[in-house]
Amino acid sequence: MSFAPPNRLGLAAYGLLALCRAGFEKETAAELDEFAAELGLIGFVRARPDTAFVTFETQEPVPFADLAERCDWRSLIFARQLLPWFARVDDLPERDRATPIVTAARAGSQRFAELMLETPDTDAAKQQSGFCRRFAGPLQRELEKTGVFREHAKGLPELHVLFPDATTAWLCAALPGRAALWPMGIPRLRMLREAASRSTLKLAEAIFTLLTEDERNASLRPGLRAVDLGAAPGGWTWQLAHRGLRVTAIDNGPMAPSVMATEMVEHVRADGFTWRPPRPVEWMVCDMVEQPTRIAALVAEWIATGRCRRTIFNLKLPMKKRLEAVEQCRALITKRLAQQGQFELRFKHLYHDREEITGYLALKNAVG
Repeated sequence: MSFAPPNRLGLAAYGLLALCRAGFEKETAAELDEFAAELGLIGFVRARPDTAFVTFETQEPVPFADLAERCDWRSLIFARQLLPWFARVDDLPERDRATPIVTAARAGSQRFAELMLETPDTDAAKQQSGFCRRFAGPLQRELEKTGVFREHAKGLPELHVLFPDATTAWLCAALPGRAALWPMGIPRLRMLREAASRSTLKLAEAIFTLLTEDERNASLRPGLRAVDLGAAPGGWTWQLAHRGLRVTAIDNGPMAPSVMATEMVEHVRADGFTWRPPRPVEWMVCDMVEQPTRIAALVAEWIATGRCRRTIFNLKLPMKKRLEAVEQCRALITKRLAQQGQFELRFKHLYHDREEITGYLALKNAVG
């Protein structure tokens, strides 16, 4: 990709910044480096273990507008947030952090409509979270005084300020709708007691992260049918039943009474790898603990044979060669569906995932 001289936004970016889970910097760095190459950026990646963020620094400044058009947080599997950055402020004074940040923001000759203060997801960085809550209002007022900020103005980018520690701030920007749905990419989801297990939050996050609004509206209508393979104790089953879907829960283990009390669930004691539905269903979901390639083969078979229209599934990754494992699963699914037409395959390392990623798979004619 070639970049033209600075255009309508007038803001120059100096690279990309990605937030991730601590311990996954290596995978995020590899993805970020490949993504930058696809954009035609020349530069280098910086990643330090257990910092929960990675940066790509360009050799030359590039127009923010062109970069931001291509920069969507869903582009990378392991990134919780993905943003063009345009300034880094070091040695922030304890008594006046606002002035140098406002000065850096003004230097870009760009106005912003939203302000987001974030930290990486580490114990050390999260000590700044209280400061971020207290500082957001005063910083916004200072930005407004200098004309840099116009709250809720349509079409203007968002300003994200990342504090990895008390003395450093990275200034980033995003076009509306391109940044993560939640600050730091961490969803604020409630765990209801009747949901049986915290795994229900993983499926809830996947539904909002991996599906578009049109896909959610079309495929999660009350009365549609779903199958949950490896369902017990029922966290994923409850999430679907709570949305009005009728669920067949497949597991030799017991289901939580609260899940069965929804009266939307049929529990079948069977092996999730060998059981077959009597008729096609809208959804198959799967959170079984098994080798990732075996799960990939299973979901590809369900889609290819028309047993379900869509599936959300979890891949438990090895401690080493995580990206290689993901690509092996992608290749396996692609090979199985090669004769079925175009399909949609999306992967994301969710906040509620640990040594795993969550995937969405559907044939193109099932999308929307």
